Amino acid sequence: MAPHKVPIIIGVGEVKNPSRRTEDAIEPLHLMLQAIREAASDACDSSAPAIISSIDSVKVVASSTWPYNDLPGLVCEGLGIKPSHTAYSELAGSASVQLIDDTARMIANEKIEVGVVVGGEAMASLKAFVKDGTYPPPWTAPENSQVYYANDTDTLTGIGRAHRVGVPMHVYPMYENALRWQRGQSPLENLEESSSLYGRFAEIASKHPMAWSSGKSPKTAKEIGNITENNRMICFPYPLLMNAFNDVNLAGACILTTTECAVRMGISRDKWIFPLGGGRAEDSKDFWDRPDFYTSRAIASALDLCFHSSELSKDDIDLFDFYSCFPIVPKLACHHLGISSDKPPKPITLLGGLNSFGGAGANYSMHAVAEMVRRLRKLSGAHKPSNGLILANGGVLTTESAISLSTHGRRGNDRYPTRDNYELLPASQLPPSISMHAEGQAIVETYTVEYDRENRPRLGHIVCRLKSNGHRVIANHGDITTLEQLSSWTEEPIGRIGFARQSLTTTGQNLFVFRKDDTCRL
Repeated sequence: MAPHKVPIIIGVGEVKNPSRRTEDAIEPLHLMLQAIREAASDACDSSAPAIISSIDSVKVVASSTWPYNDLPGLVCEGLGIKPSHTAYSELAGSASVQLIDDTARMIANEKIEVGVVVGGEAMASLKAFVKDGTYPPPWTAPENSQVYYANDTDTLTGIGRAHRVGVPMHVYPMYENALRWQRGQSPLENLEESSSLYGRFAEIASKHPMAWSSGKSPKTAKEIGNITENNRMICFPYPLLMNAFNDVNLAGACILTTTECAVRMGISRDKWIFPLGGGRAEDSKDFWDRPDFYTSRAIASALDLCFHSSELSKDDIDLFDFYSCFPIVPKLACHHLGISSDKPPKPITLLGGLNSFGGAGANYSMHAVAEMVRRLRKLSGAHKPSNGLILANGGVLTTESAISLSTHGRRGNDRYPTRDNYELLPASQLPPSISMHAEGQAIVETYTVEYDRENRPRLGHIVCRLKSNGHRVIANHGDITTLEQLSSWTEEPIGRIGFARQSLTTTGQNLFVFRKDDTCRL
Protein backbone atom coordinates (compact mmCIF):
# COMPACT_ATOMS: atom_id res chain seq x y z
CA MET A 1 0.00 0.00 0.00
CA ALA A 2 1.37 3.39 -0.97
CA PRO A 3 1.95 5.80 1.95
CA HIS A 4 -0.78 8.11 0.67
CA LYS A 5 -3.38 5.32 1.09
CA VAL A 6 -2.87 5.16 4.85
CA PRO A 7 -6.23 5.23 6.74
CA ILE A 8 -6.69 8.13 9.15
CA ILE A 9 -9.46 9.50 11.33
CA ILE A 10 -10.17 13.07 10.24
CA GLY A 11 -13.32 13.98 12.14
CA VAL A 12 -15.33 13.02 15.21
CA GLY A 13 -18.72 14.35 16.24
CA GLU A 14 -20.92 14.00 19.29
CA VAL A 15 -24.45 15.18 20.05
CA LYS A 16 -26.34 15.29 23.34
CA ASN A 17 -29.99 16.15 23.81
CA PRO A 18 -30.12 16.76 27.58
CA SER A 19 -33.88 17.30 27.76
CA ARG A 20 -36.24 14.65 29.09
CA ARG A 21 -39.34 16.47 27.85
CA THR A 22 -41.26 14.78 25.06
CA GLU A 23 -41.66 18.06 23.18
CA ASP A 24 -37.85 18.28 22.94
CA ALA A 25 -37.35 14.66 21.86
CA ILE A 26 -35.07 13.90 18.93
CA GLU A 27 -35.16 10.36 17.58
CA PRO A 28 -31.91 8.37 17.23
CA LEU A 29 -31.78 8.72 13.44
CA HIS A 30 -31.72 12.50 13.61
CA LEU A 31 -29.20 12.51 16.45
CA MET A 32 -26.95 10.35 14.26
CA LEU A 33 -27.30 12.69 11.29
CA GLN A 34 -26.34 15.60 13.52
CA ALA A 35 -23.30 13.68 14.80
CA ILE A 36 -22.10 12.94 11.25
CA ARG A 37 -22.41 16.60 10.29
CA GLU A 38 -20.51 17.54 13.46
CA ALA A 39 -17.76 15.08 12.51
CA ALA A 40 -17.49 16.55 9.01
CA SER A 41 -17.26 20.07 10.44
CA ASP A 42 -14.69 18.87 12.96
CA ALA A 43 -12.50 17.65 10.09
CA CYS A 44 -12.78 20.90 8.12
CA ASP A 45 -15.73 23.24 8.42
CA SER A 46 -15.33 24.69 4.94
CA SER A 47 -15.02 21.22 3.38
CA ALA A 48 -17.82 19.58 5.39
CA PRO A 49 -20.30 19.33 2.46
CA ALA A 50 -17.59 17.85 0.22
CA ILE A 51 -16.60 15.35 2.90
CA ILE A 52 -20.18 14.15 3.31
CA SER A 53 -20.77 13.88 -0.44
CA SER A 54 -17.56 11.81 -0.73
CA ILE A 55 -18.67 9.16 1.79
CA ASP A 56 -18.74 5.76 0.11
CA SER A 57 -19.20 3.61 3.22
CA VAL A 58 -21.76 4.00 6.00
CA LYS A 59 -21.59 1.65 8.98
CA VAL A 60 -24.19 2.02 11.72
CA VAL A 61 -23.98 0.73 15.28
CA ALA A 62 -27.24 -1.02 16.15
CA SER A 63 -29.64 1.18 18.10
CA SER A 64 -31.38 -0.30 21.12
CA THR A 65 -33.86 2.58 21.34
CA TRP A 66 -35.92 2.10 18.20
CA PRO A 67 -36.38 -0.83 15.76
CA TYR A 68 -35.76 0.97 12.47
CA ASN A 69 -36.24 -0.68 9.10
CA ASP A 70 -32.88 -0.29 7.27
CA LEU A 71 -31.25 2.32 9.50
CA PRO A 72 -28.13 2.60 7.28
CA GLY A 73 -30.41 3.37 4.34
CA LEU A 74 -32.22 6.05 6.34
CA VAL A 75 -28.87 7.61 7.31
CA CYS A 76 -27.81 7.71 3.66
CA GLU A 77 -31.14 9.23 2.67
CA GLY A 78 -30.78 11.87 5.36
CA LEU A 79 -27.30 12.78 4.12
CA GLY A 80 -28.33 12.71 0.46
CA ILE A 81 -25.68 10.14 -0.51
CA LYS A 82 -25.57 6.74 -2.23
CA PRO A 83 -22.48 4.94 -0.90
CA SER A 84 -21.21 1.70 -2.38
CA HIS A 85 -21.18 0.00 1.00
CA THR A 86 -23.45 0.00 4.05
CA ALA A 87 -23.51 -2.16 7.17
CA TYR A 88 -25.54 -2.53 10.36
CA SER A 89 -23.93 -4.11 13.41
CA GLU A 90 -25.16 -6.58 15.95
CA LEU A 91 -26.40 -5.07 19.19
CA ALA A 92 -23.18 -5.23 21.21
CA GLY A 93 -21.05 -2.70 23.05
CA SER A 94 -18.04 -3.88 21.06
CA ALA A 95 -19.61 -2.85 17.74
CA SER A 96 -18.42 0.75 17.40
CA VAL A 97 -14.73 -0.13 17.72
CA GLN A 98 -15.13 -3.18 15.49
CA LEU A 99 -16.76 -1.07 12.75
CA ILE A 100 -13.99 1.54 12.91
CA ASP A 101 -11.39 -1.22 12.58
CA ASP A 102 -13.37 -2.69 9.65
CA THR A 103 -13.54 0.71 7.95
CA ALA A 104 -9.80 1.30 8.33
CA ARG A 105 -9.19 -2.14 6.82
CA MET A 106 -11.46 -1.42 3.85
CA ILE A 107 -9.53 1.79 3.23
CA ALA A 108 -6.22 -0.09 3.47
CA ASN A 109 -7.54 -2.63 0.96
CA GLU A 110 -8.57 0.27 -1.33
CA LYS A 111 -12.23 -0.80 -1.33
CA ILE A 112 -13.43 2.62 -0.15
CA GLU A 113 -11.95 6.09 0.27
CA VAL A 114 -14.18 7.83 2.83
CA GLY A 115 -16.11 5.96 5.51
CA VAL A 116 -18.30 6.99 8.41
CA VAL A 117 -19.24 4.98 11.49
CA VAL A 118 -22.15 6.29 13.55
CA GLY A 119 -24.46 5.28 16.37
CA GLY A 120 -26.98 6.91 18.66
CA GLU A 121 -29.60 6.37 21.33
CA ALA A 122 -32.57 8.32 22.68
CA MET A 123 -33.63 6.06 25.53
CA ALA A 124 -34.22 9.00 27.89
CA SER A 125 -36.72 10.47 25.43
CA LEU A 126 -38.34 7.09 24.83
CA LYS A 127 -38.85 6.62 28.58
CA ALA A 128 -40.37 10.11 28.73
CA PHE A 129 -43.01 9.10 26.18
CA VAL A 130 -43.79 5.98 28.21
CA LYS A 131 -44.02 8.00 31.42
CA ASP A 132 -46.34 10.56 29.81
CA GLY A 133 -48.57 7.87 28.39
CA THR A 134 -47.88 9.03 24.83
CA TYR A 135 -45.94 5.98 23.64
CA PRO A 136 -45.18 5.23 20.83
CA PRO A 137 -43.48 8.50 19.87
CA PRO A 138 -44.09 10.13 16.47
CA TRP A 139 -40.80 8.88 15.05
CA THR A 140 -39.88 7.10 11.83
CA ALA A 141 -42.16 4.09 11.34
CA PRO A 142 -40.51 1.10 13.07
CA GLU A 143 -39.82 -2.33 11.61
CA ASN A 144 -41.67 -3.85 14.57
CA SER A 145 -42.90 -2.81 17.97
CA GLN A 146 -40.22 -4.64 19.96
CA VAL A 147 -37.91 -2.47 22.08
CA TYR A 148 -34.65 -3.87 23.47
CA TYR A 149 -34.01 -4.24 27.20
CA ALA A 150 -30.53 -5.33 28.29
CA ASN A 151 -31.76 -7.37 31.26
CA ASP A 152 -34.85 -8.96 29.71
CA THR A 153 -34.89 -12.50 31.11
CA ASP A 154 -37.69 -13.48 28.70
CA THR A 155 -35.02 -13.76 25.99
CA LEU A 156 -33.20 -16.54 27.85
CA THR A 157 -33.33 -20.13 26.63
CA GLY A 158 -32.41 -23.59 27.89
CA ILE A 159 -30.56 -23.86 31.17
CA GLY A 160 -30.49 -20.08 31.49
CA ARG A 161 -34.26 -19.82 31.21
CA ALA A 162 -34.81 -22.68 33.67
CA HIS A 163 -32.78 -20.80 36.28
CA ARG A 164 -33.65 -17.23 35.17
CA VAL A 165 -29.96 -16.40 34.79
CA GLY A 166 -27.71 -15.12 32.02
CA VAL A 167 -28.43 -11.41 31.46
CA PRO A 168 -25.76 -8.76 32.16
CA MET A 169 -26.94 -7.85 35.65
CA HIS A 170 -26.37 -11.50 36.67
CA VAL A 171 -23.17 -12.46 34.89
CA TYR A 172 -20.91 -9.48 35.59
CA PRO A 173 -21.47 -9.78 39.37
CA MET A 174 -20.54 -13.45 39.13
CA TYR A 175 -17.21 -12.50 37.60
CA GLU A 176 -16.71 -9.81 40.24
CA ASN A 177 -17.26 -12.30 43.05
CA ALA A 178 -14.96 -14.88 41.46
CA LEU A 179 -12.12 -12.42 40.87
CA ARG A 180 -12.54 -11.08 44.40
CA TRP A 181 -12.21 -14.59 45.82
CA GLN A 182 -9.27 -15.43 43.59
CA ARG A 183 -7.46 -12.31 44.84
CA GLY A 184 -8.22 -13.06 48.49
CA GLN A 185 -10.60 -10.12 49.00
CA SER A 186 -13.55 -10.13 51.37
CA PRO A 187 -16.92 -8.88 50.06
CA LEU A 188 -16.58 -5.65 52.07
CA GLU A 189 -13.03 -5.04 50.81
CA ASN A 190 -14.29 -5.58 47.29
CA LEU A 191 -17.19 -3.16 47.80
CA GLU A 192 -14.74 -0.51 48.97
CA GLU A 193 -12.48 -1.11 45.95
CA SER A 194 -15.34 -0.87 43.45
CA SER A 195 -16.77 2.22 45.16
CA SER A 196 -13.39 3.94 45.02
CA LEU A 197 -12.96 3.03 41.33
CA TYR A 198 -16.38 4.36 40.35
CA GLY A 199 -15.93 7.43 42.54
CA ARG A 200 -12.89 8.37 40.46
CA PHE A 201 -14.80 7.59 37.28
CA ALA A 202 -17.67 9.84 38.42
CA GLU A 203 -15.29 12.77 38.84
CA ILE A 204 -14.03 12.31 35.28
CA ALA A 205 -17.56 12.13 33.86
CA SER A 206 -18.69 15.25 35.72
CA LYS A 207 -16.11 17.28 33.76
CA HIS A 208 -16.99 15.86 30.33
CA PRO A 209 -19.48 18.04 28.41
CA MET A 210 -21.06 15.04 26.66
CA ALA A 211 -21.60 13.04 29.85
CA TRP A 212 -25.17 12.65 31.02
CA SER A 213 -23.97 13.70 34.49
CA SER A 214 -22.01 16.70 33.19
CA GLY A 215 -22.23 19.74 35.46
CA LYS A 216 -23.65 17.78 38.39
CA SER A 217 -21.79 17.07 41.60
CA PRO A 218 -20.12 13.69 41.08
CA LYS A 219 -21.17 10.81 43.28
CA THR A 220 -18.53 10.08 45.90
CA ALA A 221 -17.10 6.66 46.64
CA LYS A 222 -19.06 6.67 49.89
CA GLU A 223 -22.34 7.43 48.09
CA ILE A 224 -21.67 4.77 45.47
CA GLY A 225 -20.96 2.08 48.06
CA ASN A 226 -23.67 3.02 50.55
CA ILE A 227 -26.76 0.84 50.10
CA THR A 228 -29.88 3.01 50.42
CA GLU A 229 -33.41 3.27 49.10
CA ASN A 230 -32.11 5.30 46.14
CA ASN A 231 -29.02 3.13 45.68
CA ARG A 232 -30.59 -0.25 46.18
CA MET A 233 -28.90 -3.55 45.50
CA ILE A 234 -29.44 -4.96 42.01
CA CYS A 235 -27.34 -8.14 42.04
CA PHE A 236 -24.72 -8.85 44.69
CA PRO A 237 -22.23 -7.19 45.06
CA TYR A 238 -23.42 -4.29 42.87
CA PRO A 239 -25.77 -1.53 44.01
CA LEU A 240 -27.55 0.59 41.41
CA LEU A 241 -24.69 3.09 41.06
CA MET A 242 -22.37 0.31 39.88
CA ASN A 243 -24.72 -0.65 37.03
CA ALA A 244 -24.78 0.91 33.57
CA PHE A 245 -27.20 3.83 33.24
CA ASN A 246 -28.85 3.61 29.82
CA ASP A 247 -31.43 6.41 29.87
CA VAL A 248 -29.50 8.90 27.74
CA ASN A 249 -29.90 10.83 24.48
CA LEU A 250 -26.48 10.62 22.84
CA ALA A 251 -24.98 10.04 19.39
CA GLY A 252 -21.44 9.87 18.07
CA ALA A 253 -19.74 9.54 14.69
CA CYS A 254 -16.27 9.03 13.28
CA ILE A 255 -15.09 9.77 9.72
CA LEU A 256 -12.09 8.01 8.20
CA THR A 257 -10.32 8.50 4.89
CA THR A 258 -6.89 8.21 3.28
CA THR A 259 -4.02 10.62 3.77
CA GLU A 260 -4.22 11.33 0.04
CA CYS A 261 -7.91 12.26 0.21
CA ALA A 262 -7.35 14.37 3.32
CA VAL A 263 -4.74 16.44 1.50
CA ARG A 264 -7.02 16.78 -1.52
CA MET A 265 -9.89 18.06 0.65
CA GLY A 266 -7.69 20.51 2.52
CA ILE A 267 -7.90 18.83 5.92
CA SER A 268 -5.19 20.12 8.22
CA ARG A 269 -2.48 17.68 9.27
CA ASP A 270 -3.16 18.43 12.95
CA LYS A 271 -6.57 16.77 12.54
CA TRP A 272 -5.13 13.44 11.47
CA ILE A 273 -5.13 10.52 13.89
CA PHE A 274 -3.83 7.15 12.73
CA PRO A 275 -5.49 3.82 13.55
CA LEU A 276 -2.58 1.41 13.99
CA GLY A 277 -4.39 -1.88 14.34
CA GLY A 278 -7.21 -3.69 16.07
CA GLY A 279 -8.12 -7.00 17.60
CA ARG A 280 -11.34 -8.74 18.51
CA ALA A 281 -12.32 -11.96 20.19
CA GLU A 282 -15.51 -13.83 20.98
CA ASP A 283 -16.13 -16.15 23.90
CA SER A 284 -18.97 -18.62 24.35
CA LYS A 285 -22.34 -16.87 24.52
CA ASP A 286 -23.24 -19.25 27.35
CA PHE A 287 -21.29 -17.95 30.33
CA TRP A 288 -21.35 -21.36 32.01
CA ASP A 289 -19.35 -22.82 29.11
CA ARG A 290 -16.15 -20.94 29.99
CA PRO A 291 -13.09 -22.21 31.89
CA ASP A 292 -13.37 -19.89 34.90
CA PHE A 293 -14.99 -16.69 36.13
CA TYR A 294 -12.01 -14.69 37.34
CA THR A 295 -10.49 -14.05 33.91
CA SER A 296 -11.92 -13.05 30.55
CA ARG A 297 -10.39 -14.94 27.65
CA ALA A 298 -12.05 -12.55 25.20
CA ILE A 299 -10.62 -9.42 26.86
CA ALA A 300 -7.16 -10.97 27.03
CA SER A 301 -7.25 -12.14 23.42
CA ALA A 302 -8.61 -8.85 22.01
CA LEU A 303 -5.96 -6.82 23.83
CA ASP A 304 -3.14 -9.15 22.81
CA LEU A 305 -4.28 -9.21 19.18
CA CYS A 306 -4.52 -5.41 19.16
CA PHE A 307 -1.00 -5.00 20.52
CA HIS A 308 0.33 -7.49 17.99
CA SER A 309 -1.40 -5.95 14.98
CA SER A 310 -0.39 -2.43 16.07
CA GLU A 311 3.22 -3.44 16.75
CA LEU A 312 2.93 -1.90 20.21
CA SER A 313 3.24 -3.06 23.80
CA LYS A 314 1.29 -1.89 26.83
CA ASP A 315 4.21 0.37 27.73
CA ASP A 316 3.76 2.24 24.43
CA ILE A 317 0.21 3.24 25.36
CA ASP A 318 -0.26 6.67 26.93
CA LEU A 319 -4.06 6.58 27.34
CA PHE A 320 -6.48 3.71 27.83
CA ASP A 321 -10.25 3.67 27.79
CA PHE A 322 -11.63 0.39 29.09
CA TYR A 323 -15.34 -0.22 28.71
CA SER A 324 -16.98 -0.14 32.12
CA CYS A 325 -20.62 -1.19 32.24
CA PHE A 326 -19.73 -2.74 35.61
CA PRO A 327 -16.54 -2.37 37.69
CA ILE A 328 -15.37 -5.86 36.78
CA VAL A 329 -14.63 -5.01 33.13
CA PRO A 330 -11.82 -2.48 33.69
CA LYS A 331 -10.58 -4.67 36.55
CA LEU A 332 -10.26 -7.67 34.23
CA ALA A 333 -8.48 -5.58 31.59
CA CYS A 334 -6.07 -4.19 34.17
CA HIS A 335 -5.57 -7.65 35.65
CA HIS A 336 -4.57 -9.05 32.26
CA LEU A 337 -2.15 -6.19 31.59
CA GLY A 338 -0.64 -6.35 35.05
CA ILE A 339 -1.57 -2.79 35.99
CA SER A 340 -3.37 -1.55 39.08
CA SER A 341 -7.01 -0.56 38.72
CA ASP A 342 -6.80 1.16 42.10
CA LYS A 343 -3.84 3.41 41.24
CA PRO A 344 -3.29 3.03 37.49
CA PRO A 345 -0.10 4.59 36.11
CA LYS A 346 -2.06 5.83 33.08
CA PRO A 347 -5.72 6.78 32.56
CA ILE A 348 -7.98 3.73 32.19
CA THR A 349 -11.08 5.75 31.31
CA LEU A 350 -11.48 8.99 29.39
CA LEU A 351 -15.27 9.16 29.82
CA GLY A 352 -16.06 7.93 33.32
CA GLY A 353 -17.94 4.71 32.68
CA LEU A 354 -21.45 3.76 31.67
CA ASN A 355 -23.02 4.75 34.97
CA SER A 356 -21.66 8.29 35.23
CA PHE A 357 -21.06 9.17 31.56
CA GLY A 358 -24.12 7.26 30.44
CA GLY A 359 -24.49 3.92 28.74
CA ALA A 360 -25.21 5.01 25.19
CA GLY A 361 -26.47 1.58 24.18
CA ALA A 362 -23.95 -0.21 21.98
CA ASN A 363 -22.35 3.12 21.02
CA TYR A 364 -20.62 4.06 24.29
CA SER A 365 -17.12 3.40 22.96
CA MET A 366 -17.72 5.70 19.99
CA HIS A 367 -17.60 8.52 22.52
CA ALA A 368 -14.35 7.06 23.85
CA VAL A 369 -12.93 7.14 20.32
CA ALA A 370 -14.02 10.78 19.94
CA GLU A 371 -12.39 11.77 23.22
CA MET A 372 -9.25 9.77 22.42
CA VAL A 373 -8.93 11.57 19.08
CA ARG A 374 -9.22 14.96 20.78
CA ARG A 375 -6.66 14.04 23.44
CA LEU A 376 -4.18 12.72 20.89
CA ARG A 377 -4.55 15.77 18.67
CA LYS A 378 -3.34 17.90 21.57
CA LEU A 379 -0.21 15.74 21.70
CA SER A 380 0.38 15.58 17.94
CA GLY A 381 3.15 18.20 17.91
CA ALA A 382 5.55 16.04 19.88
CA HIS A 383 8.35 14.22 18.08
CA LYS A 384 7.58 10.99 19.95
CA PRO A 385 4.33 9.25 18.97
CA SER A 386 1.50 9.34 21.49
CA ASN A 387 -0.74 6.29 21.49
CA GLY A 388 -4.13 5.38 22.89
CA LEU A 389 -6.08 2.14 23.15
CA ILE A 390 -9.84 1.66 23.44
CA LEU A 391 -11.36 -1.64 24.61
CA ALA A 392 -15.06 -2.12 23.85
CA ASN A 393 -17.08 -4.91 25.45
CA GLY A 394 -20.28 -6.61 24.30
CA GLY A 395 -22.72 -9.16 25.66
CA VAL A 396 -21.66 -10.72 28.95
CA LEU A 397 -17.91 -10.51 28.37
CA THR A 398 -18.75 -12.25 25.10
CA THR A 399 -17.44 -10.02 22.31
CA GLU A 400 -14.44 -7.74 22.76
CA SER A 401 -12.97 -5.26 20.28
CA ALA A 402 -9.85 -3.17 20.77
CA ILE A 403 -8.17 -0.56 18.59
CA SER A 404 -5.06 1.54 19.01
CA LEU A 405 -4.86 5.12 17.74
CA SER A 406 -1.78 7.29 17.36
CA THR A 407 -0.47 10.72 16.46
CA HIS A 408 1.92 9.00 14.03
CA GLY A 409 1.50 6.33 11.38
CA ARG A 410 2.67 2.75 11.65
CA ARG A 411 6.38 2.20 11.92
CA GLY A 412 8.19 2.44 8.60
CA ASN A 413 4.96 3.49 6.83
CA ASP A 414 3.86 -0.12 7.15
CA ARG A 415 0.35 -0.81 5.86
CA TYR A 416 -2.68 -1.11 8.12
CA PRO A 417 -3.43 -4.81 8.76
CA THR A 418 -5.51 -5.99 5.83
CA ARG A 419 -6.84 -9.09 7.59
CA ASP A 420 -9.32 -9.17 10.43
CA ASN A 421 -7.53 -9.96 13.70
CA TYR A 422 -10.32 -12.09 15.12
CA GLU A 423 -10.31 -15.09 17.43
CA LEU A 424 -13.31 -17.28 18.18
CA LEU A 425 -12.45 -18.90 21.47
CA PRO A 426 -13.23 -22.61 21.86
CA ALA A 427 -15.66 -23.85 24.45
CA SER A 428 -14.11 -24.91 27.73
CA GLN A 429 -12.93 -28.48 27.91
CA LEU A 430 -14.60 -29.55 31.16
CA PRO A 431 -15.43 -33.29 30.99
CA PRO A 432 -18.36 -32.71 30.48
CA SER A 433 -18.81 -29.01 31.14
CA ILE A 434 -22.38 -29.11 32.45
CA SER A 435 -24.55 -31.52 34.40
CA MET A 436 -28.14 -30.65 33.59
CA HIS A 437 -29.51 -32.68 36.50
CA ALA A 438 -27.58 -32.39 39.75
CA GLU A 439 -27.49 -34.67 42.75
CA GLY A 440 -24.81 -34.59 45.43
CA GLN A 441 -22.26 -32.47 47.20
CA ALA A 442 -21.06 -29.48 45.21
CA ILE A 443 -18.44 -26.74 45.62
CA VAL A 444 -19.37 -23.12 44.89
CA GLU A 445 -17.39 -21.60 41.98
CA THR A 446 -19.19 -18.27 41.94
CA TYR A 447 -22.59 -16.77 42.68
CA THR A 448 -24.77 -13.70 42.81
CA VAL A 449 -28.05 -12.74 44.45
CA GLU A 450 -30.81 -10.82 42.71
CA TYR A 451 -32.69 -8.28 44.85
CA ASP A 452 -36.22 -6.92 44.66
CA ARG A 453 -37.14 -3.23 44.63
CA GLU A 454 -37.45 -3.23 48.41
CA ASN A 455 -33.76 -4.13 48.77
CA ARG A 456 -34.55 -7.70 49.82
CA PRO A 457 -32.69 -10.75 48.47
CA ARG A 458 -35.00 -12.49 46.02
CA LEU A 459 -33.15 -15.14 44.03
CA GLY A 460 -29.76 -16.77 44.41
CA HIS A 461 -27.75 -17.83 41.36
CA ILE A 462 -25.00 -20.37 41.98
CA VAL A 463 -22.38 -21.93 39.71
CA CYS A 464 -20.92 -24.98 41.42
CA ARG A 465 -18.97 -28.15 40.68
CA LEU A 466 -20.11 -31.60 41.72
CA LYS A 467 -17.63 -33.08 44.15
CA SER A 468 -18.08 -36.56 42.70
CA ASN A 469 -17.01 -35.85 39.13
CA GLY A 470 -16.17 -32.15 38.77
CA HIS A 471 -19.10 -31.46 36.47
CA ARG A 472 -20.40 -27.90 36.53
CA VAL A 473 -23.93 -27.16 37.72
CA ILE A 474 -26.11 -24.07 37.44
CA ALA A 475 -28.53 -23.73 40.36
CA ASN A 476 -30.78 -21.41 42.33
CA HIS A 477 -30.90 -21.18 46.11
CA GLY A 478 -32.84 -24.02 47.70
CA ASP A 479 -33.80 -22.45 51.04
CA ILE A 480 -33.91 -19.10 52.80
CA THR A 481 -30.87 -19.85 54.97
CA THR A 482 -28.74 -20.39 51.86
CA LEU A 483 -30.08 -17.17 50.32
CA GLU A 484 -29.13 -15.26 53.47
CA GLN A 485 -25.62 -16.68 53.46
CA LEU A 486 -25.14 -15.87 49.78
CA SER A 487 -26.18 -12.26 50.38
CA SER A 488 -23.96 -11.80 53.44
CA TRP A 489 -21.20 -9.17 53.36
CA THR A 490 -19.21 -11.06 55.99
CA GLU A 491 -19.44 -14.72 54.91
CA GLU A 492 -17.57 -16.29 51.99
CA PRO A 493 -19.67 -18.68 49.89
CA ILE A 494 -17.03 -19.44 47.22
CA GLY A 495 -15.13 -22.62 47.94
CA ARG A 496 -17.77 -23.85 50.37
CA ILE A 497 -19.37 -27.24 49.96
CA GLY A 498 -23.15 -27.57 49.83
CA PHE A 499 -25.70 -29.90 48.28
CA ALA A 500 -27.18 -29.68 44.78
CA ARG A 501 -30.34 -31.45 43.72
CA GLN A 502 -33.11 -31.26 41.15
CA SER A 503 -36.18 -29.18 41.87
CA LEU A 504 -39.31 -31.19 42.61
CA THR A 505 -41.59 -28.50 41.20
CA THR A 506 -39.79 -26.87 38.25
CA THR A 507 -38.59 -28.98 35.32
CA GLY A 508 -34.93 -28.48 34.48
CA GLN A 509 -34.14 -26.43 37.59
CA ASN A 510 -31.38 -27.33 40.03
CA LEU A 511 -31.34 -26.12 43.62
CA PHE A 512 -28.38 -25.61 45.95
CA VAL A 513 -28.30 -25.45 49.75
CA PHE A 514 -25.72 -25.07 52.47
CA ARG A 515 -26.39 -27.70 55.13
CA LYS A 516 -25.21 -27.68 58.73
CA ASP A 517 -23.00 -30.70 58.15
CA ASP A 518 -21.48 -29.19 54.96
CA THR A 519 -19.08 -26.76 56.61
CA CYS A 520 -15.83 -27.69 54.86
CA ARG A 521 -14.22 -25.77 52.05
CA LEU A 522 -12.42 -26.56 48.84
